[in-house]
Amino acid sequence: MGGKKELLEKAKGERTLFERILGELPGFRGYKEKELRRETDKLIRNHIYRKLSEARKDAKEIFQKLSNQRLHEVLTEMDRLVMIFDRVTEKINHASYGYAGFFNVLKVQEEKLDEMIAFDNELVGQAQRVLDDTSVFKGEVVKREFKGTRKHIEELRELLELLEEKFDERGETILGVK
Repeated sequence: MGGKKELLEKAKGERTLFERILGELPGFRGYKEKELRRETDKLIRNHIYRKLSEARKDAKEIFQKLSNQRLHEVLTEMDRLVMIFDRVTEKINHASYGYAGFFNVLKVQEEKLDEMIAFDNELVGQAQRVLDDTSVFKGEVVKREFKGTRKHIEELRELLELLEEKFDERGETILGVK
């Protein structure tokens, strides 16, 4: 994923002639700039969501394989991990993308939208690490190598909780209260 400026410039460059003409109208330009920033943020979050969804799918397959092998001593922990995957993935999927209503006391400013894009862009790396670690774990389970199972579960839990904690800071960043 490119940097926030690259994504924003690409979005600006792909505007239609009609949108460019409207962009010259007083008041509309600022509105459209904010919309482009929101759309860029949404694209980044969708990318994060897809990575976590893929990792969640792998985690569910791991759970099924561990269950088939009757490794009951780790199934409870693995079930909890799958629930954390579900929670974090859906939280990211349904998060606000920088909109504050006309009558809201705290407005979302363009600078805050830029910060939000940068914030979400940082999360892409964390989501990729979760996906990579889940893939390694799945590979071991497929090969029936179970000795590192507890360690993998614990590491993935920690990664997901860290990602969720970082993502929760996002709302405070948007409104500038952090």
